[in-house]
Amino acid sequence: MATQRDESSNNQTKVSLTIVKHLFSKESEKNIVFSPLSLQVVLSIITAGSEGSTQQQLLDFLRFKSTDHLNSSVSHQLSIILKDATSSGGPHLSFVDGVWLEKTLSLQSSFKQIVSEDYKATLSEVDFKNKAIEVTKEVNLWAEKETNGLIKELLPQGSVDNLTRLIFANALYFKGAWSSTFSKYATQNYDFHLLNGSSVKVPFMTTNLDQFIRAFDGFKVLRLPYKQGKDERKFSMYIFFQMQKMACQLWLRRVPVGGFKIPKFKFSYGLETSRVLKDLGVILPFSSGGLTKMVDSLEGQNLLVSNIFHKSFIEVNEKGTVAAAASCALMAKCIPTGVDFIADHPFLFLIREDSTQTILFAGQVLKVIITSQTAINCIIRR
Repeated sequence: MATQRDESSNNQTKVSLTIVKHLFSKESEKNIVFSPLSLQVVLSIITAGSEGSTQQQLLDFLRFKSTDHLNSSVSHQLSIILKDATSSGGPHLSFVDGVWLEKTLSLQSSFKQIVSEDYKATLSEVDFKNKAIEVTKEVNLWAEKETNGLIKELLPQGSVDNLTRLIFANALYFKGAWSSTFSKYATQNYDFHLLNGSSVKVPFMTTNLDQFIRAFDGFKVLRLPYKQGKDERKFSMYIFFQMQKMACQLWLRRVPVGGFKIPKFKFSYGLETSRVLKDLGVILPFSSGGLTKMVDSLEGQNLLVSNIFHKSFIEVNEKGTVAAAASCALMAKCIPTGVDFIADHPFLFLIREDSTQTILFAGQVLKVIITSQTAINCIIRR
């Protein structure tokens, strides 16, 4: 089982990096924060409710051999890796799933069991046909509550209507304190160099403590660990300067530092992810057929994913990190050492649980916009 868990973690890391690298290549001029884990949980739920070539395409993309293995892996993540650690001094973590179903329909018994047992989702019956606006507000309030107010208006206005039949949502929240906090009194303004050659003054955090840094072939990576609880989980933020090195070995040793400056930053980001997924080969869920194992009715035989929206937010300061990410998939019936580490120019970052290499968040900082970690995925079915 341990070997299977290790293989699953390794495959999920590869999928995360594939999504992230493709997204970064398409958004070369914007700050990005994104939760590949959150999106993969959404795709996993879709996989559990699909069959035939649609299911196989999703399994191939997620690098799993079967839905049983996939569901078991997600269940392990939710109950073990993403278990709250605040009581033992670690990060505040929360991952919850919710399902909103048209009240005239019912979930297939096998799918309902998977959703409740593996994904720990709560089920609500709602009136999409007559109260779509009210349901939109209900889901948005749920998302805001589960992310401590960080994600608002998860569902865009008009995204839910009388053709909507099913909504899946998940909310991931992360708040971690640095194992060694930065002194606010040491924070000073310095130049942050932009891609166009200009620079702006922004506040940089600094310290003279030894840091986890690896330098080779003109490339450097920094690991900033968060306070650890009493279990084996170890959460860290990594900062890179080169895209192609994001998949490098991330086990770093602590070394003395010379110059050391990390900017404080706060920003949000949003996109519609269906084009990214289609570019990466996930095409069939967005066409008719295949998503037939969720709802007990003829309506359930003609569902497709029309859009997957993602909204996210991150703040990094002297105390630590808080972040939020929200994804919403609309599903419709088919009618249609002296080692310096100066982060004063654009860089990439990851937030990862190190023992399993699970990537919770990834992003790029091209310009610094001065300010908790949360992720939400939502699937709407029509």
